[in-house]
Amino acid sequence: MNIDVNQLAEYLAHIPFQVEGIYRYASNSGVPYADYTDAFPGFIFPLNGKIQFHFNGTPYIFSPGKIVHGGAKMKLDQKNFDNTNWEYILVLYRICNSEPQEAGFSHQHFELSTGQSPRLIELVMRLWHVYNQRGGISRFQTEMLFRDVLNEALLCVVNRQNSCQSHILFEQVSSYIHEHYYQSLTIPLLAEQYNVNRNRLSYVFRKHAGMGPAEYLLKYRINMAQEMLFKSDAPVQQIAQAVGMDDPFYFSRVFKKQFGIPPKEFREKFINNPC
Repeated sequence: MNIDVNQLAEYLAHIPFQVEGIYRYASNSGVPYADYTDAFPGFIFPLNGKIQFHFNGTPYIFSPGKIVHGGAKMKLDQKNFDNTNWEYILVLYRICNSEPQEAGFSHQHFELSTGQSPRLIELVMRLWHVYNQRGGISRFQTEMLFRDVLNEALLCVVNRQNSCQSHILFEQVSSYIHEHYYQSLTIPLLAEQYNVNRNRLSYVFRKHAGMGPAEYLLKYRINMAQEMLFKSDAPVQQIAQAVGMDDPFYFSRVFKKQFGIPPKEFREKFINNPC
């Protein structure tokens, strides 16, 4: 089950809760078989390998890069994968108010895709070690660390979602450039067409292409012009216009900057030395 991570964060910000228990399970030590989950809801943090559990009939695979949440007293089924060594940490928590049954996220089962995060794993391991110490300080640190773990997990999910969205935006805009490079394209028009501001568009292209959208468009036009120089005898000025560049002098200057020689010399060199 997928959830809105912002709604989950809002829920955790307003609901008082505390750690009820932290347990570490591994394939070599075994997991006591149970027909139902514990009397408290919990977050499962996979460390290694994979194992599948069903919460009320819905399957979840515990594996690194994700977090699984299970509600209290849910129907539980387990499936082991052959030749797979797995390990996970379970953090049970208790809601400290009179939240009605079946209300809120604590009564739901769901999965959070965090991706591989060394910092998140480091925080989970610290949480485990602090919980197993004695004294009021360790108890206080456990509560604080658990919130740090949840905060890092939510940030990982948001960053992963943003990265996925930015990749989709890059694919959409770059594909449009590939199809319409010969038209009168401008970055403000592209940003407006895809309902983003110019700074966002610039960030996305620098992240996925290593250059801004204007430079990307220019390079693509010059690369297409290079192909035309190979395949046709059209004048350089006509080729410049064909790739959306009306100024032949500017076109020649940019072409020389990218390939080291002007387009006319490039064509002659290719014709005389086709190999």
